[in-house]
Formats: sequence, C-alpha cells, structure tokens
Amino acid sequence: MKKLILSLAACTLLMTACKDDEGTTSGMLTLDISGLGDLGDDYVYEGWIIVEGSPVSTGTFDVMSDGTLDQTTFEVEAEMLDVATTFVLSIEPANDSDPAPSATKLLGGDFSGNSASVMISHAAALGTSFTGVGGSYILKTPTTTTDDDDLSGVWFLDPSSGTPALTNLPDLTSMAGWVYEGWAVIDGVPVSTGRFNMASGADESSMFSGPEGGPAFPGEDFITNAPSGLTFPTDLTDGGVIVISVEPEPDNSPGPFELKPLLGNVPTGLAPGTLQAMDNIAASTYASGTVSR
Repeated sequence: MKKLILSLAACTLLMTACKDDEGTTSGMLTLDISGLGDLGDDYVYEGWIIVEGSPVSTGTFDVMSDGTLDQTTFEVEAEMLDVATTFVLSIEPANDSDPAPSATKLLGGDFSGNSASVMISHAAALGTSFTGVGGSYILKTPTTTTDDDDLSGVWFLDPSSGTPALTNLPDLTSMAGWVYEGWAVIDGVPVSTGRFNMASGADESSMFSGPEGGPAFPGEDFITNAPSGLTFPTDLTDGGVIVISVEPEPDNSPGPFELKPLLGNVPTGLAPGTLQAMDNIAASTYASGTVSR
C-alpha cells in the first residue's frame, strides 16, 4: 500500500510539472549584430532583457573568428519578452557563478514595438559614442638621458602648453568595467603604452620605459623589456601606428579590443616633440545592430 501511495504521489508531481511546462509559452529573441570580436576561451557575450527594472538573461554566445555569432536566436519566456523595455549585451566570464550581469556592458537599446536598435552610446552601455573625441601625440623618450632614441617613445601630451593631448575623452574613473589603453603598433605587433581612466595623469604601466621618471601623462618609452620578436629602442616613424582603445575590465586579451576611437599612422620624418594629430575612427569600429522579439 505504501509503495502505491508513493507511486501515486510521484505521478501527481510529474503531472503538475508537465502542466507548468505546457503553460509557459516561449518567445524568440533574434540578434542581428555586427562588429563584435572573438573573446577567446575565457569570456562570452550574454544578452539581457530588462523586465520591470530587473535584468533577465537571454543566454550566452560566442563570436567566431570571421565575426559571425555562433547563435543568433534564443528562447525566452514570452510573458517576460513581451514586457521587456530594454536589451543589454554584456561581457561575462565563461565560467560565471554570478547570476547578475557584469559591469562590462557593451551595447544597449530600448524596444520600440518588436525591435531595439543597440549601440554603445545607450545609457545602459558605455553611454557615449566617442565620436567627439580628439587626440594627438608626440614622439619623445623622456625616461632616458639621450636624444638618440627619441623616435622610440610616444606620449599623449601637448608640450607647448603642458596639457593633455586627448580631448573630450570621457572620464572612466567612475565607470566600472571599462578602461582606456594606448598602443604603438611596432613591426605589426601591438605593444601597450599603458592603461588609464582619464586624459591627465600617468597611466598604469611603465614596463618598457627607461630609468628616468616620465611625465604625468599617458605614454611609454620603448627602451627595455622588448616583447619577443621586437628590438628596443625602435623607430616609430618606420611604419608605426598609434592607437587609443577602450578595453573591458578585466581584460579579455593581450591585444587591443574592438573599440578604437583614435588611430594615427606615424608619418615618415616626424620630428621628435612635434604634436601629431590622430584620426577619430569611432564610427567605423564599433559594434551595433538590431534585436527583434
């Protein structure tokens, strides 16, 4: 008799669960986003819908080496999807035990009808397009005692005024999840000049600099500790490229992230200490797209 009662109880529970499952209707969320980069093995992208002010995960995906998403449609509870006001895309650890979204939110967009245009300038993401940012740099090696290597250092400062050479750069000090990083592409290899939150003040690194103290601005002298395959000092006027990127924090890669607001090809014959302008390439390097429900 006891076995029969237990069996009937189990059947009752199973029938209840089946009814719950059958009573939940799934909707489909479709992503049409371009410009995303491969995050490697340690990180994934995760979508979120905002329902009554709270984030609800729509699932994770990776981006292949050719830029295509490995998954573009996701099943989401229809009742939640119907009332969602906003879509947000974040970068998350691949093995993530935290059910909440990280601070590194890349794209956001509000639903209008059944679709949302997502971009980095949305308030739920970085909140700016960086299209108004300007930048210049000089070649100089203030951390050495000789002028012979002046073409082997890059600094984001205006020597005539002693002011930052990066203009209208939003201060990321209070924005968790993102940081700026400068780069010099040397013989095709991107080498970091250091990470920083704002245009003024020293950056976080001087790993390649000489023995003297550097100025209180972002920048680097490429004098010591050359990465494998490179030789320091170098000559940045020989095909060098200077880049400012916006990096996820924590970082997913030793190379530059896809968000690159400023880039400048170092002209041949550029004299040390000469202020050289960079191009704003924000509009052509950032991810964007449409999310449909």
